[in-house]
Amino acid sequence: MKIKKLAAALLAAVLAAASLASCTAKADDKETEGKDTYTVGICNYVDDASLNQIVENIENRLAEISEERDVTIKVSVDNCNADANLMSQIISNFLADKTDLLVGVATPVAMAMQAATEDNNTPVVFAAVSDPVSAGLVESLEAPGSNVTGTSDYLNTDAIMNLIITTNPDIKKVGLLYDVGQDSSATPIASAKKFLDEHNIKYIERTGTTVDEIALAAQALVSDGVEAVFTPTDNTIMKSELTIYETFAKAGIPHFTGADSFALNGAFLGYGVDYANLGVETADQIAEILLDKKDPSEVPVRTFDNGTATINTDICTELKLDFEKLKEDYAPFCTKIETIVTAESFDDIK
Repeated sequence: MKIKKLAAALLAAVLAAASLASCTAKADDKETEGKDTYTVGICNYVDDASLNQIVENIENRLAEISEERDVTIKVSVDNCNADANLMSQIISNFLADKTDLLVGVATPVAMAMQAATEDNNTPVVFAAVSDPVSAGLVESLEAPGSNVTGTSDYLNTDAIMNLIITTNPDIKKVGLLYDVGQDSSATPIASAKKFLDEHNIKYIERTGTTVDEIALAAQALVSDGVEAVFTPTDNTIMKSELTIYETFAKAGIPHFTGADSFALNGAFLGYGVDYANLGVETADQIAEILLDKKDPSEVPVRTFDNGTATINTDICTELKLDFEKLKEDYAPFCTKIETIVTAESFDDIK
């Protein structure tokens, strides 16, 4: 008898839950009933602090726009973790689902989306592409010329080089640490070499494509006797920063990089755009295309004032550098100076 009563109670609970789910689904349907609905598919290239921050802010801003414009924007997010095959599958799935607009976070994803949409002309908005013209994504920043546009995190390499010299006016040797396979690194590394040659400063290049290779490259730069290390907005190095930052700090070598997320993960300094704002601006471009019916070819690529230097105060202290003096010395090359401490993600320091 007790077993029958228990079974009956369980059945009643299941039916109640099903009823509640049905009511919830009907309520959700009612909320979107009569509203224009749009779908957006976001593929993030890799799991790192800067790129994750972009995705989060795209989602949040699109949610705000949905409320402001009384529409429904459904967002699907996936991460290919730098796997080209997985990236291709994610993009294929978005297209099979007839997603209205694709978002490629970082250059490799944007280029793959461009190739995949040549025939169907699905709009593509990229985020954090350092050099979209050289990558062949757009004809020009002002007039993209195709179904692709987006936001650029173009890096002012000369400004970072000036910060290196300001930190150590007598510097003789700089290390260049990057992944040769990262398109975003090509132009700033070439610019860094040109600057260093003009200032008669020697440089040593060390590269890698995996965390283990980057760790070995970092150790090699210490053995090479470099006095500072430069890395552009390179996602491979970004993934490795938590592994290598102590190598440089213990050797007394400041690591100058192209994004605040590097400083978050232990680099001495990150210099570049505000990635939270970049995510917001990317979402606004999406709205222009989906809601205002603008052609992507006529939506200019957005660039940003990238004069924000983010200094890791933990590392600054370990390197025995005077933070107050640096703030004063860096002022001519920065519009803003911010501080951060070492953590795995931005959420960890909130």
